[in-house]
Amino acid sequence: MLHRSFRAAAAAVVGLVVAGAGLAGSPALAAGRATTLDPNDADDQMRMQVKMSCSLVEGRPTLYWWSGRMWARVPGEANRLLFHVHGMNVRQCRTKQDPVRGFCYRSVSREVMFYLDPRTDEVVRRWKNPWTGEEVDVVQVANDPVNARDWFCSRDQDGKPLDRSGNTFVADELLLEGGGAARLFYANPLAGDYQDYVGGAYHAMEFGSTAASAREALDARDTELEDAVISWGRISRWLPWMKMGDRDGVVVFHTAGMRLDAWEQLPEVVRREVEANYPAYRAPPPLDDPRANETSWTVFKKYIDARRAGEAARK
Repeated sequence: MLHRSFRAAAAAVVGLVVAGAGLAGSPALAAGRATTLDPNDADDQMRMQVKMSCSLVEGRPTLYWWSGRMWARVPGEANRLLFHVHGMNVRQCRTKQDPVRGFCYRSVSREVMFYLDPRTDEVVRRWKNPWTGEEVDVVQVANDPVNARDWFCSRDQDGKPLDRSGNTFVADELLLEGGGAARLFYANPLAGDYQDYVGGAYHAMEFGSTAASAREALDARDTELEDAVISWGRISRWLPWMKMGDRDGVVVFHTAGMRLDAWEQLPEVVRREVEANYPAYRAPPPLDDPRANETSWTVFKKYIDARRAGEAARK
């Protein structure tokens, strides 16, 4: 099935946000028939979430792609466009029915995001920092894995239903999942010997939302969504490979994307880069993957450690 255009998707999301009036939605959609998921039922809320994230068919890979821009915001300066970005996440889920916690799922995934020259839309390998004048290596985002640390369940440890309907709106046969915001503040893994690259604690906020067909999301016969559009944004300190230390300023990511049916639907620049340098990212990790998650900061730490070890070996 071909995906609708970004223009149509954006118009749909705007209309949905304006018209959204809670989960009551269309009476036909909320009628609670055997073939319809009940958005007021905790287990069905979780099933809808699984359909939006991946699939109710355990182990079926799901591919999401997004693109947008990365800006720099420095006090007293005009905002500066630094890069175009393209990213992809490939994931799969497993589900279970717990006698106390109800319907549960866990996702496992890998994701990459590439920094592109805004003029040529080619992947940038080396970048001259306009504030320091230093030319640095660009370290692309390549996080493997990005897994749920635990099971997400419809009920708490005592069996009390967890109501997630507050972030979901249905209107005009469209569904919007707000997704909330991740407020991140923790000890930076690049502290100590890495202060040339980043200073202080890691402090950021991320925002995301998904819009999809309410008919697909609420149809109990559908195991996944064919059409879904997403948005993702982040405000954070300078990226570590920029080597900005404690300089004032933040970077802002603003992107949108969609669920894809096949690898071939990814932009050529993404396919080419993954095939050449990140072939493992064409498939998700195994469902029982026990590894700790990677972030841009932990990946960069490994990159710097490996470079320093190589330099020491050559001396």
